[in-house]
Amino acid sequence: MTREETGFHLADFLRSARAHLHILARPTSAQRKRRSRPQRVHPGTWDLLDTLEAACRPGFVLGRRLDVLAHNRLAGRLITDFRALPAAQRNQARFVFLDPHARDLYANWSAVAADTAAMLRLDAGRHPDDPALSALVGDLAIRSQEFRRHWSENKVHQRTTGTKGYHHPLVGDLTITYQALTPGDDPDQILFVYRAEPGSPSETSLRLLSSWNEPTTQDPTALRDLGNRRH
Repeated sequence: MTREETGFHLADFLRSARAHLHILARPTSAQRKRRSRPQRVHPGTWDLLDTLEAACRPGFVLGRRLDVLAHNRLAGRLITDFRALPAAQRNQARFVFLDPHARDLYANWSAVAADTAAMLRLDAGRHPDDPALSALVGDLAIRSQEFRRHWSENKVHQRTTGTKGYHHPLVGDLTITYQALTPGDDPDQILFVYRAEPGSPSETSLRLLSSWNEPTTQDPTALRDLGNRRH
């Protein structure tokens, strides 16, 4: 299995592990204060998500505990529409480990699951006394054998850049690259920006998803037919 397939880059992993241990050793009062406040997405970040949408690029924001704080329409179509879920279920870890759709969606679900558990453990190191995080970990451990296995490996990981594959039910296989950014003044938020190689079949698939609500492609069956003609 290649490094890209596992989703772990050794240098990033070692840096994340060192940061994780350092934070565990010295949690600060500033961290505790930030954790007590509800997370808000800055208006400028919402505008950026709209700009990414216009450029046919999925974008979404993760907060503490991998909560999904915001996403543009295209990200919702590519992954899942978290806005349609109850607030307590708008969480990336819950989606990956508990939603059957996730296993079919990700081309390498096992790597995504390992990454997700490692990202959540990194957050646990930053906020070791967060009761909501403890409740999330406990629920995932009860309901997912795979989560228990990955959590017990004690790995930590902070995503920066990478590549991910999808098996989308409407437009078929896509390969995207992503970049993780910290928006605004909240270090506990991560903005993920997705893109496909210009001129590639994956870019065509993203444009098909983006045009879903246009009059010629309102019917999901019509969209699926368009995707079939692409292959």
